This record gives sequence, structure tokens and C-alpha cells, in this order.
Amino acid sequence: MRIPILKSAPSVAVIRLHGTIGAATRGGGLSDAALAPLLERAFRKGRPVAVALSINSPGGSPVQSSLIADRIRRHADRRRLPVHAFVEDVAASGGYWLASAADDIWADHSSLLGSIGVIAAGFGFSDLIARHGIERRVHTAGRSKSMLDPFRPETAEDVARLERLMAPMHEAFKAQVAARRGARLAQGLDLFTGDVWTGAQAVKVGLADGIAHLEPKLRQLYGDKVRLRPYGARKPFLRRLGMSADDLVGAAHDRLMWPGAGA
Repeated sequence: MRIPILKSAPSVAVIRLHGTIGAATRGGGLSDAALAPLLERAFRKGRPVAVALSINSPGGSPVQSSLIADRIRRHADRRRLPVHAFVEDVAASGGYWLASAADDIWADHSSLLGSIGVIAAGFGFSDLIARHGIERRVHTAGRSKSMLDPFRPETAEDVARLERLMAPMHEAFKAQVAARRGARLAQGLDLFTGDVWTGAQAVKVGLADGIAHLEPKLRQLYGDKVRLRPYGARKPFLRRLGMSADDLVGAAHDRLMWPGAGA
């Protein structure tokens, strides 16, 4: 008697990419180092037929965005797996950089996508401390070491220097989107101004491929019996209890070290 071989249902790894993007992952953010083992498991474990990215991110570090997107592509190319991105509330700036690593991008009608630009923001307190008779004393070895000090007046030289730093970051972002989206991008439109689009608008300009939600779309693509295997970064024990004062200290430290930098 011949014993029939039962064919197992296909599986799709679903990777949760939710939060801001930065080298420090306090508060549940996204970094290349933290995601590396998770991505390795998702692409390898259970021999998935595809990988889906569940994205909800307003962006963050341009470097970490690039590193994570490149890591996703390396795994996808090595294992020859299709990658689908599903945008929830937002995939803006670095969040859209992550989405562009996928072979196709799907969104809700009201999702926000785009913001293909680079921003550096901060505050200026020079007049405030002058009114209170406070003198700012800074000594540097290197003329540009205290660039854009918030307690000193802004100079045209500092602004020009900052613009020279942001310009190549913006060019790298534009090159990523152009390479990944290709001919799908609407011709004759400047999509790299930092503007954002709703999901329906993003489809029209080529930043997304259609309106769809993760589970029904994956069942449409891979059958009703497809198994969805979720992967997401585990929160630290104290974080799950809501006891994360260190997050506030760390975030304040990061803002002091890198004021306003982000994609």
C-alpha cells in the first residue's frame, strides 16, 4: 500500500518593524544590531515561501535605516525569497526606506508614506541667556567643533556646513528609492521634497503598489492555508512592566549628543 505524502502548508515570516530607527534601541526602537538575529531567524526558520514586513515607523537614523534595508535585501537575495511590505499608520522618512527594501509595498487608504528627505532641528537660546546675564564659555581645539551650539548665535557658515552634510544623505535616500521602485515611480513629479502621501495617493505616484492589509493579501497570494509566523523584537522585562526610567535618561543623552539629526 502506498502511503500518501502530506504536503505541509506554506509559511510566511512576518517581521514587525514598529518604532523609531536609531542606534540606541531604548523604548522599543529599531536598530541593525538588534534586528540582525531576528532577520536571520525569520528568513531561515521553517523555510518560508516569503517574508512580510509589518511597518509602522516615522523614521530616525539614516544610517540605521540603510543598514537594516540592506540586511533585508541580502537575506532576500541569498535565499531568493520575495519580500512584501505592509504599511500600517506610517512609513515615513527612514520608515519608508525600510519599506523600499521590499519587492512590493501595500498600505491602508489612510496610511502615510514618503517624507523622502533629511532633517536636522534644534533650538537657539542665545538671546534668552543674554537677557539673564548668562555668559556661555566654550573652548575647542578645532574651529568647527562647536558647530550650531544652541547657546550661541547661528552663523551662515554653520548652516552651510550642515547643508553640506545633509545633501549627500538625501542623495543616498533618493538613490535607494529610485533603485528599488524604478519605473513604478510617477514621471514628471518631484517625489523627493520630503512631502508625504496617504496610501491611496502613494499608489498613484508609485510609492506603493496597492491598497491591502497583511493577512488577507498574504492569503490571496499564498492560499488560505498559509501559516503566518510572527517575528518581533522582545521587550526587556522591566520595559514590559512599565519600569523604564533609563529610557528617559538615555533618550535625553541621545538628544544632547545628536540634536535633531534624522531621516
